[in-house]
Amino acid sequence: MSIPFIGRAEIEDKLSWSKVADAIFDGHKRSKARLGDLFLNREEDQSTMLNRAAWIDDLGLAMKAVTVYPKNAQREPAIPTIHGVVILFDDESGQVKALVDGQLVTKWKTAADSVLGARLLARPDSRKLLVVGSGVVAESLVDAYRDVFPDLSQIQIWSRTHANAQDLAAKKGCEAVEDLAAAVGNADIVTSATMAREPFIQGAWAQSGTHFDLIGAFKDGMREADDALLQKARIFVDSRETTIDHIGELKDPIARGVISEKDVLADYYDMVQPDCAMRTDASDVTLFKNGGGAHLDLMVTNAIYDIWSAAQ
Repeated sequence: MSIPFIGRAEIEDKLSWSKVADAIFDGHKRSKARLGDLFLNREEDQSTMLNRAAWIDDLGLAMKAVTVYPKNAQREPAIPTIHGVVILFDDESGQVKALVDGQLVTKWKTAADSVLGARLLARPDSRKLLVVGSGVVAESLVDAYRDVFPDLSQIQIWSRTHANAQDLAAKKGCEAVEDLAAAVGNADIVTSATMAREPFIQGAWAQSGTHFDLIGAFKDGMREADDALLQKARIFVDSRETTIDHIGELKDPIARGVISEKDVLADYYDMVQPDCAMRTDASDVTLFKNGGGAHLDLMVTNAIYDIWSAAQ
């Protein structure tokens, strides 16, 4: 049996952020995923191999295997620090259906996860977006939010290194800003994708009605939002199982009693239900924590495979 490999060249021009967000939403209407992780670390060079698996009945199974080699950036010539592949298995037979480029899956999963959260939680009349960060994820977020919120009238970009914000803004036709506090106070939606280890987005800056979409702080010991913002906001996550006990954004303030697990009001399994209370009125400050679990990799990989198959 020939196993196809699906990379960017084969599929990316056929994908849309709205379609991938729909696949994540529909995936949560199915039975809850079984999840399993394996992490291997090499302390000498701080390299990591991680394997994340998910199984959803009647949808399939996926295993994402990823290596993270930080020192790759120092090579001559430099090469990417992250490499990986997703193996998609058939639910009925267990056969391998496809190998899919891991970076492709991660790119589309990450931003689609965030814009789905915003679609459910942000005010429908949101027009002003602030992107915090200037890396590859930030670039995807600009595209994803433009697709899902086509009426955006303003997109601003802030980065610790202003020149990087200027470069991304010029590339995407946005505005680079230097005053983070003012930009947060002016935004309807704030989406943040940084490598911050200490909280820097302050609740004191948040205006009523703002939606915060937090993507960084993907592991223990990392934070983007301060305690005041978590206390001020209605908090939602993509998955309780992959966020509350695993990422610093929630694990740290819960451990210190700043918030409790009960303050995490819902995850996607709740939010796909018609009776789920999300935004109660236009003045709510909402906060969505993007945790990006393996079940999302499965949902997105399956969607990529279906779109690729239909094009053959």
